[in-house]
Amino acid sequence: MESLLCNEVWLNVAPDVQENDACSNAKGIVSTCSFFSTKQDCEEAFGIFLDKEASYMPEPGYLKLVKTNDLIHDARFKAVTWLIKSQRRMSLSPGTVFIAVNYLDRFISLTDQCQGWKHWSFDLLSIACLSVASKFNETIAPPLHDFQVEGLEHPFAPSLIQRMELTVLKGLGWRMDSTTPFSYIDFLIQSIDDALNKTLIQDFTKRVTELLLTALLDPKFLEFQPCVIAMSAVRRAFEDLFPSTNNASLVNLETIIRQDQKDDLIKCERVIGELLAQDHDMLACGSSWRGPSSPVTVLKAECFNFYDCPIDHLSVLRMPGVNSMDLRSRRKRKREELECGM
Repeated sequence: MESLLCNEVWLNVAPDVQENDACSNAKGIVSTCSFFSTKQDCEEAFGIFLDKEASYMPEPGYLKLVKTNDLIHDARFKAVTWLIKSQRRMSLSPGTVFIAVNYLDRFISLTDQCQGWKHWSFDLLSIACLSVASKFNETIAPPLHDFQVEGLEHPFAPSLIQRMELTVLKGLGWRMDSTTPFSYIDFLIQSIDDALNKTLIQDFTKRVTELLLTALLDPKFLEFQPCVIAMSAVRRAFEDLFPSTNNASLVNLETIIRQDQKDDLIKCERVIGELLAQDHDMLACGSSWRGPSSPVTVLKAECFNFYDCPIDHLSVLRMPGVNSMDLRSRRKRKREELECGM
């Protein structure tokens, strides 16, 4: 189980993160570099991703399930937050966390697989998804004990994690070559490369990646296909960082997606804008939110009051180690506070 490999033809657009590599920064955010030798290679890769992305989407009805099932909604947010935090703590490729979240969503969408689950079951699933994604996407996959250093309520024996890995692999039909929004970054940035100052490409790529990580946290984006999310993030980052730049390159981007996806592109950009506006509203609340160091740690009294303002997804990405919150713990604490006041 430590060296699971699939006989699948796959493309990985995220080069390995190396220290002092011009293609990466200290946070492990991959910037565009000459992974594809020509633009024709880029276009061919983009076409491959488009053709297969629908085969790696969650089952129909998953978005409704996440919205209506409190356990799954809360567990998913906690799991994705832990995956992002673990990716940075373990210096994994950013692409690995996107693949892991794809496995997580696809597996949970098989509703018969998760019936009767508790919160600890989703912790185990999170570890298994990140472990399998690491084996698929990393040059050297971390040992299982590295995944449980922090952020989990329950410790799990390696044998149990391996059994869960096998359950995930079988549940997903051994189809692990997922196309995610991160898969498109290299192509899309190279498509507008001429419009960017070469020294700003790394900052631009970092901004795009942060927007895509934010999209992972919010289940609203489950409505959109990966290519639409990626293109929306690229367009939004370009407009935010280079507002006075000629946007002819952005217009060209629209020509590479199907006509029936253009409405989704507009809608997805609007959802991203709402998240950014929500982040601005958080600042108006008078304090920035600081989550606990563990998803299951109860928030301290001096921390941001969750009930006064909406969740700030972007603040999760700014925190050292990407701290997170557990909704069930907050509700329990709120009940205890009310009981004490009676």
